[in-house]
Amino acid sequence: MPRLFTGLEIPADVSQSLATLRGGLPGARWIDPDNYHVTLRFIGDVDDVVAHEVASMLGRVRRHPFELRIEDLKSFGGRKPRAVVATIGPSQAVMELQAEHERLMQRVGLEPEGRKYIPHVTLARLRESSSRQVADYLAVRAPFRSPSFQVARFVLFSSRASVGGGPYVVEAAYPLAA
Repeated sequence: MPRLFTGLEIPADVSQSLATLRGGLPGARWIDPDNYHVTLRFIGDVDDVVAHEVASMLGRVRRHPFELRIEDLKSFGGRKPRAVVATIGPSQAVMELQAEHERLMQRVGLEPEGRKYIPHVTLARLRESSSRQVADYLAVRAPFRSPSFQVARFVLFSSRASVGGGPYVVEAAYPLAA
């Protein structure tokens, strides 16, 4: 059974810039820069029939290319931080694309995503990092801003059933050209 999700790839120059932020945070498990991405919709472990249906549905998406940029660094998890992320600047295009993916996945029969969508790139997963350590890390490195980059496609990724962080494989790519 493949574990699938849809997402946006991060250009190599932006990935390298984000990679300079690695280190200096006890308890962090850093994501390999080759696996940086913006998740649009987590699909999960599905059988081959559902995987093919998902891939077919995604082929119906008709959107224009758009620009994105990394706008800041933050942590997820509040008092018990669980991840350090690079947040994406406001983008109506990415929100609309994600909402369309959500609708399509529900049409395939998947449960709705329970959390509010916040577009981001996960840089590190945290285990034993205290909120103070994370605050200190962010204070030294934030704000972080990347140049804008063009998003000309989204992809269907697969991953091994693991704790997360990759490796991710592009199973299919869908150009943005309405």
